[in-house]
Amino acid sequence: MPELPEVQTVVDHLRADLVGEKIIAIRPIWLKVLHNFDPNDLFKKNHGLEIKDVTRRAKFIIFHLPSSLLAIHLRMTGKLYIFNEEIPKHTTAIFELESGKKIIFEDTRKFGRIYLYENLDLINKRHGIEPLSAEFTKTWLFTELKKKKRNIKALLLDQSFIAGLGNIYTDESLWVSGIHPNSISNAISKTAVIKLHQAIQTLLRDAIEAKGTTIINFSFLNGQSGNYADQLRIFGRQDETCFKCGKEIEKIRVAGRGTYLCNQCQRKYK
Repeated sequence: MPELPEVQTVVDHLRADLVGEKIIAIRPIWLKVLHNFDPNDLFKKNHGLEIKDVTRRAKFIIFHLPSSLLAIHLRMTGKLYIFNEEIPKHTTAIFELESGKKIIFEDTRKFGRIYLYENLDLINKRHGIEPLSAEFTKTWLFTELKKKKRNIKALLLDQSFIAGLGNIYTDESLWVSGIHPNSISNAISKTAVIKLHQAIQTLLRDAIEAKGTTIINFSFLNGQSGNYADQLRIFGRQDETCFKCGKEIEKIRVAGRGTYLCNQCQRKYK
C-alpha cells in the first residue's frame, strides 16, 4: 500500500497540472469506487468544479473544490494520473476536465475509494499527527509514547496516532533508531525515542526526494517508478546481512504484518 512518501509524490506531480482546471464530469467505471456520493448530484448545479489545490492528508489525495473536497485513497494498488490515450484495463473512475484532459484512477484490486466531504473534519478526526509537521516534535513523541503501553510497531502503524506511516517506513525507522519492533512503547528510553523521531522525519523526506518506494504496486505519473527501494536498509532484506553489524536479518510477524529486524542491533524495551 502506498505510504506517505508515495502519496506525496502523486500529489506533487498532479498539483502543477491540475490547479485551476475544472472537473466537468466524474465517470465511475466500477460503481463502488465512489464511496458516498452520486456524481450526477454533484454536477447538477455546477457545469464545472474548479480544483483550487491538490494536497495530502494522511494517505489521502485531496482535491480542494470551491465548497467541498474530493478525498482519494489509493489503498493497495490504486494509481492516479493524467492520461489522454486509450483507457487502461483496470480503470475504476475517470475525471473529465474542461481542458480535455482526463484523470485516470486505475486500481487492479479495486480497494481504492473516492469520497466527497464538505471539509477535512472527518479525516482529521480519524487521523493523527502528520510526522512532517511542526507539531511533531521529539517532546510530543516521547510524551505520547509514555502515555501508551502498546507494541511500538502496532502503534506506529495506527493511523489515529501518526498519519501516513506504513510497514516499510516503520521497519526502516525502528532499525535506524535501534528499537526492536516488539518493544513496549512506554518502556522505550528517551534517547531511543529521539533517534526514532529523527529517523521517521529523515526517512520520509529522503523517500519523497526519491519519489517513493516501488516494490510491487506503486507507480506514479503514467507508470514511472519511485527510486527509494535502492536505499532500503532493512525492509525486504530477509537472510541478507545487517549493514550495521553483519548479522543475518530476520523476518517475523508483528501486529499481523511481515516485519524485518536485526536482533543484534535492535533492543527490545519491555
